[in-house]
Amino acid sequence: MSRPPRSGPPDWRPRPRGDSFAPRNVRPARSTPATASVEDPVAREDDDLPVNDPAQHDDESLDVAAEEHLEGRFGRPGPPIDRRNPFMLGLLGGLGVIVAYAIFLGVRNAASILVLIFIALFLAIGLNPAVVRLRKLGIPRGLAVTIVALAVVCLLAGGIVALIPPLISQTTQLIDNVPDYIQSLQRNETINDLVTRYDILNKVTSALNAGTVGNVAGGVVGVGRMVAGTIFNLLTVLVLTIYFMASFDRIRERAYTLVPASRRVRVRLLTDEILTKVGAYMVGAISIAVLAGASTWLLAVILGLAYPFALAVVVAVTDLIPQIGATLGAIIVSLVGFASSLSDGIVCAAFFIVYQQLENYLIYPNVMRRSVKVSDVAAVVAALLGVSLFGVVGALVAIPMVAAIQLIMREVVVPSQEAR
Repeated sequence: MSRPPRSGPPDWRPRPRGDSFAPRNVRPARSTPATASVEDPVAREDDDLPVNDPAQHDDESLDVAAEEHLEGRFGRPGPPIDRRNPFMLGLLGGLGVIVAYAIFLGVRNAASILVLIFIALFLAIGLNPAVVRLRKLGIPRGLAVTIVALAVVCLLAGGIVALIPPLISQTTQLIDNVPDYIQSLQRNETINDLVTRYDILNKVTSALNAGTVGNVAGGVVGVGRMVAGTIFNLLTVLVLTIYFMASFDRIRERAYTLVPASRRVRVRLLTDEILTKVGAYMVGAISIAVLAGASTWLLAVILGLAYPFALAVVVAVTDLIPQIGATLGAIIVSLVGFASSLSDGIVCAAFFIVYQQLENYLIYPNVMRRSVKVSDVAAVVAALLGVSLFGVVGALVAIPMVAAIQLIMREVVVPSQEAR
């Protein structure tokens, strides 16, 4: 007797492999075809037969693995660690303090290099308008950067060349004139009376011993190290400035990509305006330095000092150095004046004392107000605070920082407060 064909789907199918968390050994309900009205005895006998299907064994092993995953081979995992636990708070806090202290040590050890990088970046931002103007004339960016870099190098080289010959010759002349100064002082009755009353000659003689000579020699070595370090720092800043100018557009665009796209246009406009103000600050600083050099040249011509043009270049170059530049130029010119005569030296010293006060409180604020659009009071206060807080770097960024803060306050903070 032949077995009748099955009209419905198979009565048992293995579970898919991915269904690892379904109950085991549970067969899905067999769908009964609509045309079948009598049970099929042969099919029931087939259902009772053992099924040797490899897929079923694989399912069973997967189910066992799933249960082991849920329960764990060594028991069910406990609840997660409470992050508000005092031990965890103390541990994480201690690790945070250690990491913060390590960062502080790294920044402190690399402070000198970071200052040089910051100065080079600031100079590159200030010189970028000159590169942009050259590019508008049709000059490629690489050639424009080369022209600006050569101009800066020539300016520095001109200042050094103009500084060294007068400094050497006038220092030699000053040393040669020291005996004459001493004799002229000895002829003065008031000076002789003071020397006798306070025993100045014996005190000076007793102070000139071996220890004093050793200290002087150590001071000379220290001065040599300072000069070598200054030259190294100048070369480092120069090279980094050239690199930053060459890749300025790429660095700026990479920085803009870190801003969310919804705010990128506004941030770009504000940042470009701030960078423009930095360039205007550099133009204003150069104008002040040129004015100081011109005043020095006029003074040297009136007094009949040697090397008037060289002295003017030295003062103009040193005036670009924040905080100490103007004082350094004044000392050099006054030294040349004292080498010429005592009266010329006194006149030079008095002139620079008065001129520095005029430059600090009258010329500098007015120039910065017109170039960077910063008020006189804000310029003076920013310069004083920048020098006292951060030294040379603070003096460099004081005025551009005030301009940036004013721009952000006017364009971001005030409209936000008005909208509330």
